[in-house]
Amino acid sequence: MTRFLVVLTDVRPLDGIWRNERTSPERRRQVVGANDRDAADRIAGAFMALGMVRAGRQRVKVIAVGRRPRTPDHRN
Repeated sequence: MTRFLVVLTDVRPLDGIWRNERTSPERRRQVVGANDRDAADRIAGAFMALGMVRAGRQRVKVIAVGRRPRTPDHRN
């Protein structure tokens, strides 16, 4: 079963050319779990209505958790 996390983060300035979430992730403001994609999209839509998100100072991310990778060489 795939669950979803809706994450509200602060936007940080570029460090060089790339942003790398694995080495230096953005600071999380709020994390909410959802059981299906529709619920996650509704929560994300509510976050996107916030003034800080609309001003470009914060960002909303929807992340699928518990899903297997879709690669041809993946074995059970």
